Amino acid sequence: MTDPLDQRAGHAMPPGEHGWDGDGDGGVAVAPEDDSATRERFAERPSSRYGPRRAHARQPKKRRRLRRAVLVLLTGVIVAAGGTYGWAETRLQRDVDLGAYGDRPAPGEGTNYLIVGSDSRDGLSEDAVKDLRAGGGGGRRTDSMMLLHTGANGTSMVSLPRDSWVTVPGRLDTTTGKTKRPEGDKLNAAFAYGGPELLVHTVERNTGLRIDHYAEIGFAGFVNIVDAIGGVRMCLDRDIKDKKSGADLRKGCHVLNGKQALAFVRQRHQEREGDLGRSKNQQKFLSTLAHQAARPDTLFDPTEMGPAMQAGLDTLIVDKDMSLRDLGKMFHAVQSVSGGKGKRINVPVSGFGVPTSKGNVLKWDAKASARLFSELRQDRPVTETRSRTRR
Repeated sequence: MTDPLDQRAGHAMPPGEHGWDGDGDGGVAVAPEDDSATRERFAERPSSRYGPRRAHARQPKKRRRLRRAVLVLLTGVIVAAGGTYGWAETRLQRDVDLGAYGDRPAPGEGTNYLIVGSDSRDGLSEDAVKDLRAGGGGGRRTDSMMLLHTGANGTSMVSLPRDSWVTVPGRLDTTTGKTKRPEGDKLNAAFAYGGPELLVHTVERNTGLRIDHYAEIGFAGFVNIVDAIGGVRMCLDRDIKDKKSGADLRKGCHVLNGKQALAFVRQRHQEREGDLGRSKNQQKFLSTLAHQAARPDTLFDPTEMGPAMQAGLDTLIVDKDMSLRDLGKMFHAVQSVSGGKGKRINVPVSGFGVPTSKGNVLKWDAKASARLFSELRQDRPVTETRSRTRR
């Protein structure tokens, strides 16, 4: 009978030569192993076509199969994500020339982004405009403006209320063809007069900060992003009901869909501080949106990431130098504010509802706001100051 160990080694000994150790001359005989003992020794071990083998021999193969499966899965995710990012890079609408007006502040420390929510109705049908209470009228205006600063001392998100009283720089009036001198007006008016370029120029002249990147999203993109990630969870400390924006929300925690979210960030008539109160709501919502959109099951699932990206890119307008990587840095900076690694700040104000020839406005506290912008320009830790508000 052939020894199983010899079978496993790949050869069998001829009958009569079992158990010999040596060259056959004067060797020492070794008693062959009993067949029953052999069977017993291998009874609990799996066999193969090449004979018995040890049980643990299967374990490395299982681990190799698992590693291969994980590698295939990761490769699929990377390829899909790479394709999504490549597609997104080509979809960015790089329309804004930050240096269109010249005479810009010198670059400071860190990076400054101007994030704008506009009332652009591009991508909305007439029925959608009515349903969202997006109103009518031509052109586009700003609904929110935020200055986002990132640097060695973390991230600061500063709201710039649209009713802020600022000096709009001199410009060519496209409606009359005449040159207009610098004049006092609402910050929102700069956008209405000259679009993103004049808005950036106005912010730079009134803050002394150089804007490195610009990002603007319209109503349709905002609604679609919120819906694409399954809504945004917000907790309210009171009921909110506003006819103009359509907001009708109860006190407590809710998952807001796109329509509800748009109504929430647009309403201000229920806010004691008017436009300033709305700016605070917009800050809170934007950082929460970024935090929830960056959850692992969205970031690592191309089927989730693709629709969210497409939803945002449909109405996203950025500056000519903005790359998808820059946009990602901006997104993660906003996210960090929600995660407690940054600050949400309102520009210090000295009064709101102040009557002027251009309507009621919000006035910045000259000394406190100058200190804030100086700290951002030099990338120093920000000193938060309570506004000394008056009507």
